[in-house]
Amino acid sequence: MVPGHKTRFISRLTRDTLALILAGGRGSRLANLTEWRAKPAVPFGGKFRIIDFPLSNCINSGIRRIGVLTQYKAHSLIRHIQQGWGFLRGEFGEYVELLPAQQRVDANWYAGTADAVYQNLDIIRLHDPEYVLILAGDHIYKMDYGTMIAYHVEHGADMTVGCMEVSLDDARACGVMSVDVAGQVVKFIEKPPNPEPIPGRAGVALVSMGIYIFNTKFLYEQLIKDADKKNSSHDFGKDIIPAIIDKYRVLAYPFRDVQNNVQAYWRDVGTVDAFWQANMELIGITPDLNLYDEEWPIWTYQEQLPPAKFIFDDEERRGMAVDSMVSGGCIISGAVVRHSLLFSSVHVHSYSTVKDCVVLPSVEIGENCHLTKVVVDKGCRIPAGTVIGADLNEDAKRYHVTPNGIVLVTPEMLGLEIHHVR
Repeated sequence: MVPGHKTRFISRLTRDTLALILAGGRGSRLANLTEWRAKPAVPFGGKFRIIDFPLSNCINSGIRRIGVLTQYKAHSLIRHIQQGWGFLRGEFGEYVELLPAQQRVDANWYAGTADAVYQNLDIIRLHDPEYVLILAGDHIYKMDYGTMIAYHVEHGADMTVGCMEVSLDDARACGVMSVDVAGQVVKFIEKPPNPEPIPGRAGVALVSMGIYIFNTKFLYEQLIKDADKKNSSHDFGKDIIPAIIDKYRVLAYPFRDVQNNVQAYWRDVGTVDAFWQANMELIGITPDLNLYDEEWPIWTYQEQLPPAKFIFDDEERRGMAVDSMVSGGCIISGAVVRHSLLFSSVHVHSYSTVKDCVVLPSVEIGENCHLTKVVVDKGCRIPAGTVIGADLNEDAKRYHVTPNGIVLVTPEMLGLEIHHVR
């Protein structure tokens, strides 16, 4: 269930809203994981891709007019959306529409988040929404956007920004906000080196989640003004919001678990360490992100695969998984998997051990391999006898080792030439 809500907030407001998901970014901090795919297309949680979370939030919130703006290496993202999100009925005014960068304005690619929306103004006008909900396509969370839209309308806002509290260290990568007692944004700085804490809350800052609601006509006006500014980077956080907070009503909407009065779950899996950690959290007994929530399901494209299989039960060769999540199509053949998350169609051969690992789809791990704290990218073939995670200095000569000691392995690092889309 979404934090703080017993039912979904579906109304005329959500039906009159067009959601635009910004999904064109590379996500370079994910290193080689985004070498052949955009960040929103990166697999997450055993069977999903990151883009499935904002898309599912839209569907579950009753918002069924959705545009996905793509740019960087978007083929796997586009294919995933076509395969998994084609169930909406266009004759009922429902759709997930792909909006690739087409150089629609001055033959330029998307220059920033605001420019990406600006370049699609003619399409937005065609759909004629009352409100436009702008979302980042690369965060993991569950949220009922209906309550935020209702808050926006009830308080007469021109723009509303979804926000949450994070540590000062984490705030350096976000847009940091200050608000008055009425919740109006009075200051906004994008990715400051020294974030300003919340008054009376040392060590904690209020930051933007990259979730914006605009009155549509107001959005048109601000995007056109910004497009005419030659010195603008055409970004919502850097340019649009700081330019309007003194003249217009820009409100902050706190994203909290109302029932438990705590910060609601939200993760930016923007680094390999954060990606590994967020996947590892799912294995816990009662994780903060509940993927088994029947009231707020996460939708995705799912291959038709056989159940996971565990074979051999000899003392020295036993196929087993402990404290782990194992997806369909996996075969654990006389190997041991501990505290790991395996995506679909992973084959672990005899006498191997996999511990504290995130293994993406279609991976084969040979006999007598020992992997510890490894992220294995899709399509890898780990040769028999390979040891990864025991000697980070040796691992760094061939693989990508993070500051926290997580090893990322991709097919290219193994000398494989894989030309299929990931």
